[in-house]
Amino acid sequence: KVAGIKGILIANRKLDNQVKTYITYNKGRDWRLLQAPATDLMGNDIYCILPFCSLHLHLQASENPYTSGSISSKESAPGIIVATGNIGSELSFNDVGMFISADSGNNWRQIFEEEYSVWFLDKGGALVAVKQASVPIRHIWISFDEGKQWSKYSFTLTPLFVDGVLVEPGTENQIMTFFGHFSHRSEWQLVKVDYKSIFGRGCTEGDYQTWQLHNQGDPCVMGEKQIYMKRRPGNRCMLGKDYSRILSSEPCICTAADFECDYGFERRSDGKCFPAFWFNPTTASRSCSLGQNFFNSTGYRKVVSNNCTAGVKELYTARKQQCPSRAPQGLHLVTSDGKLTAAQGSNVTFLVFLEEGDSLRTNIQLDFGDGIAVSYSNLSLMEEGIKHIYKSAGIYRVSAVAENSLGAETSVLHLHITCPVEHVHLSVPFVAIKNKEVNLTAVVWPNRSRTITYFWWFGNNTEPLITLDGSISHIFTTEGMNTVTVQISAGNVILQDTKAVAVHEFFKSLLLSFSPNLDEYNPDIPEWRQDVSRVIKAALVQEGTGVSEFPEERLLVAVFPGVPTAAELFLLPQKNMTEGRKKIESDLEQISEILISALNQNLVEFELKPGVRVIVYITQLTLAPLVDSSPRHSSSAMLMLLSVVFVGLAVFLIYKFKRKIPWINIYAEVNHEKEQEMIGSVSQTENTPKITLSEFATPEELMEKEVEPHVIGMSIC
Repeated sequence: KVAGIKGILIANRKLDNQVKTYITYNKGRDWRLLQAPATDLMGNDIYCILPFCSLHLHLQASENPYTSGSISSKESAPGIIVATGNIGSELSFNDVGMFISADSGNNWRQIFEEEYSVWFLDKGGALVAVKQASVPIRHIWISFDEGKQWSKYSFTLTPLFVDGVLVEPGTENQIMTFFGHFSHRSEWQLVKVDYKSIFGRGCTEGDYQTWQLHNQGDPCVMGEKQIYMKRRPGNRCMLGKDYSRILSSEPCICTAADFECDYGFERRSDGKCFPAFWFNPTTASRSCSLGQNFFNSTGYRKVVSNNCTAGVKELYTARKQQCPSRAPQGLHLVTSDGKLTAAQGSNVTFLVFLEEGDSLRTNIQLDFGDGIAVSYSNLSLMEEGIKHIYKSAGIYRVSAVAENSLGAETSVLHLHITCPVEHVHLSVPFVAIKNKEVNLTAVVWPNRSRTITYFWWFGNNTEPLITLDGSISHIFTTEGMNTVTVQISAGNVILQDTKAVAVHEFFKSLLLSFSPNLDEYNPDIPEWRQDVSRVIKAALVQEGTGVSEFPEERLLVAVFPGVPTAAELFLLPQKNMTEGRKKIESDLEQISEILISALNQNLVEFELKPGVRVIVYITQLTLAPLVDSSPRHSSSAMLMLLSVVFVGLAVFLIYKFKRKIPWINIYAEVNHEKEQEMIGSVSQTENTPKITLSEFATPEELMEKEVEPHVIGMSIC
């Protein structure tokens, strides 16, 4: 910004990797290159033709009061600009010299071939130049005619490294102070110069001349003609305190040059202003109500601080118009923080904006998506937003409807209300059959967090299965222990649980019960059930049970949650079956019969604590012996069917006599092509359902219905 004259700016612009200097006289509406001097210091002609060649300036203004910077101008000396620069096609650090303009940038002269620091004395009556040298200096240069001629003066007997100069303005004693040092090892030195004597006298009326500000001959700058009073170049007189620069100022007739493009408009190649691609001119009336007025932009506005009058002013000034009646358009519904998620129970503020339409005569309806809706007669009642608290977690469809007599507009957002998830439990079967589909369930607490993403990892897979449902079906294709991990993501919380599933082509299982004293010590926690499972397993293979030589790794005991305490015993085949299938099935049947006999004779027991012994009983043999996924006829299929009928009759008789029975877990597997044998499987759920007498099914239902695990006692958020 050029000091002392409003509207004049100098800027460097980079275009096509070239930096060039431009000047404007109307606050940036129009820019042009700087005309280079006609001659150099020696008087030789400079052939520099616009736009291929021009003057370029370094525009580092000084923030340090003791240095002048690469460009300098003063409000007390309007029109004078001193700067470092070069002549050519672009700004360069080569062939740098000092240039001066005495008419606000219209014409320039070169004053030095090297870089100098320049200060203004007595409101621009004299210019002081100090060479920017790496060696100490003794002389300064002073000009009294706006840089046309320079006189050399000595200010110190000993050469001084000049680090800064302080000119004290507005004082009676005209003092200039030099800061520096005689050598790099010496202390700081201050040299004060009283330059009052070089002026000799005070200025009189004959020492002044008039100067009119112009832009390449046009006297109207920023909409007015300004005439300044300046000291005649070369007159060595000192200005008085009441010296005034501006002699006269009068407004000009407005022309197109006094107007720039309004907000949202841009100038095309023909000089006219048109709406930018992102701007809709009709939005100016969006808050306008029928019966009111608004100012409709013509695409132009007068340059700020421009003082022109009349002329084309009416043509370019915004026009006052009546607000149109129109249907609502451009309805926007957002939250105050711009987010689409919020915590349950927090205050959510909704903001509604309308781009077009009569805001005072447009009804707004806001449906929060949870059964609550509000209505407002106009938008002005919603300026501070509408607050709402969601009591339950989930994804809510929030909709806003703006409606008037001419039409309606709708806006929708989907808001995620999250509830902190505290725990996840993965429920999987302890044992599964190879190539048979099983159900896996992730139970979360609180269980009403509907904004959860589930990541399922199987074995060593590197990519998870991602679902929005907590239950999936899966087929295990590899025998042995298979790990399943589920991760849940809710908001910024990630939890996980991992379980192992034993996968085999077939297995045998028995349901176990215990003497009642075990229930007194059952805290119903997973850690206790794991410990008791290991104790039961050790008791089953102890001496006297008849299966002490059966490998422990082929025994799996799973204790169910809840009381009375119950468990399931799984007899697994060996991993690498070298013997025939029938032989292994026969061995499992034999081991099963031996265990049943030992359990019926109360031969299996363990010591829970000193003085507390627990007896293990057989509850019921599950109807699922030795079946795999391959279709085959079994010689025992009919016997199993008869067993089911017998069990059904027993249930009926028990029901008649209102007797209570222990937990029965029955598994059925029916092949689509041929009748299969039936196998047992229990899920690793943490909750066992309690079955009353009325819940038992008929023998036919027992063949078709699979008892599913249930989740009970879950708290909600």
